[in-house]
Amino acid sequence: MSGKKPYRDFNSYLCERFGCRVQKITLDAGLTCPNRDGSLGRHGCIYCNERGSGTGASRSGLSITQQLRSAKSYLAKKYKAKKFLAYFQSFSNTYGPLERLRSLYEEALADEDVVGLSVGTRPDCVSEEVLDCLEAFSAKSLIWMEYGLQSAKDSTLVTIGRGHSVESFADAVRRTCRRGLPICVHVILGLPGETGEDMMNTARFLAALPIQAVKIHLLYVVRGTLLEQWYRWGTYSCLSREEYVSLAARFLELLPPHVIVQRLTGDPHPEELVAPQWAMDKQGNLQALLTHMGEKGLYQGRLFRGGTEQPAGDPLSPTLAGPGAGTCLGRSGESSGGSGEHVWCRVDTKPRVG
Repeated sequence: MSGKKPYRDFNSYLCERFGCRVQKITLDAGLTCPNRDGSLGRHGCIYCNERGSGTGASRSGLSITQQLRSAKSYLAKKYKAKKFLAYFQSFSNTYGPLERLRSLYEEALADEDVVGLSVGTRPDCVSEEVLDCLEAFSAKSLIWMEYGLQSAKDSTLVTIGRGHSVESFADAVRRTCRRGLPICVHVILGLPGETGEDMMNTARFLAALPIQAVKIHLLYVVRGTLLEQWYRWGTYSCLSREEYVSLAARFLELLPPHVIVQRLTGDPHPEELVAPQWAMDKQGNLQALLTHMGEKGLYQGRLFRGGTEQPAGDPLSPTLAGPGAGTCLGRSGESSGGSGEHVWCRVDTKPRVG
């Protein structure tokens, strides 16, 4: 864990591993997802618009090589980055014909300054063949698998239209771990109908799994989504910054100290954001979290008990040792700060009348 931060941050890990500043470059490979192509649905999850949380670069006709070249120049100047991770972000980046996927991955790795890939996808969209392909690349490059879980509560996954279960996520973790690929899990705080305790149960669930990193997102409302309709009907309300900071801090406390924190807030596109407006203040939000944790003496792992602790050595060496590894081993103990049963985000999918 960084000596300056109360959590283990990704930038520090990458600098330690590669000896220089390493920056992620978000890529749009022009892929889709089963929630968009009709396999499961046509409209996506309630918070996802037609860009799939990505850049939309593929629609502009930019190849992977062109996207990398453009971003490298900008990031090298802004962050003094010398090496890069190619982040396949938009939609589900293991969902497509194997040879097309392999070609995309190879194109990104062909850049001499790219030290690895981060492959964002759904846990129900990763086949054995794709995992084998990525495992082969991992012999020479750092390959992260980024799985969108969002919540460890199945009824929430139904509400937000994910189209997969918690068990399908656990299965993807098991199969990925067998190949030695590090896993980053995406979760969202503030999902409709979830209580604070529901969100903390997601943290406990992850604490018992052999994962290596998390991304913690704020649920914000973007244009062109079902969530925007709910928000405008008045049937969904966003978290305040104070609520988000408190929830994110407790979430971190429940995670094992070895888990790397890759993200602690969102990056909404200004032209798409509907609410909350404070989500645009990324640095202010991070500082608010650091101030809150510092003033209260909080830090990652403070409430963690049990789970599948990583052995000493490289934290990116997944293990499946112990009974029940790769599944939830039960609730980790913590010093409770209250019942947490307040419903932070109420949702009624019908508009109010009158």
